[in-house]
Amino acid sequence: MKQTDTLLRFLFDGVPVRGALVHLDDAWQQVVTRHNYPAVVRAVLGQMVAASSLLAANLKFDGTLIMQLHGKGALRLAVAECTSDRTVRATARFAADIGHAPLAELLGEGGTFVMTLEPRDGEPWQGIVALEGDSIAQMLENYMLRSEQLDTRLMLSCDDQAAAGLLLQRLPDGHGDAEGWPHVLALAETLQQEELMTLDADEILYRLYHQDEVRVFDPQTVSFACNCSEHRVGEMLKLLGGQEAAEVVLEQGSIEIGCEYCGQRYVFDEDDVNRLFDCDVISAVRESLH
Repeated sequence: MKQTDTLLRFLFDGVPVRGALVHLDDAWQQVVTRHNYPAVVRAVLGQMVAASSLLAANLKFDGTLIMQLHGKGALRLAVAECTSDRTVRATARFAADIGHAPLAELLGEGGTFVMTLEPRDGEPWQGIVALEGDSIAQMLENYMLRSEQLDTRLMLSCDDQAAAGLLLQRLPDGHGDAEGWPHVLALAETLQQEELMTLDADEILYRLYHQDEVRVFDPQTVSFACNCSEHRVGEMLKLLGGQEAAEVVLEQGSIEIGCEYCGQRYVFDEDDVNRLFDCDVISAVRESLH
């Protein structure tokens, strides 16, 4: 049976190289079916979702890896997140007439790549670099080399049905033949995009590295999940302030906020806003306006 929504980590015994393979089916469908993304945006998000799963696979922390592309062109923002529980979500903002163009052109001048590690406990860590490269894979390879000093090779692919990826990283202090990195890369370059999208992870590993000693870890399941909630939206409204929230309710009858990731709608009426601020802020603002 075809493996679906699976992440597989592996380690070379004779070469200081680690890797991971991911194939997302339903998890990716949960992203694309919630929004009417143009094909060019789906391609970017699919590769980012696969990449975030691969990069998060080697992190030993409890929290969320957040990957962001910021641009001033037709593609304004693309975000993919993967948690330590192996859940993913993604979203994008873009111009209505985004059309079709290379990624660098879509992002425009002055684009940036942002990687954030957001632990459940503790302070977040964030790295920001200028975009280098013509693809998501090249941008991430350059980022990992500059910020983490890790030689990295990424192969990413997606279509309307699935997203997949292969990650290889040379470990700075590893065991085995330190000169084996070119050998591992050369074999990876023989992998075709169609094979990456259609073959199971164990088939790909055998196809590439059956003559090498590769330690394969237990496969992990990846799924779609969104952490939005009424409580989180309420906390955001508190930051907006009682007067601003009350003015919106008095003008529109309620406040309606939609989650950019999953599309869930949250509606706050007069009673909800009063409970949120623990006072009759609606009446107070109504009287001040009169």
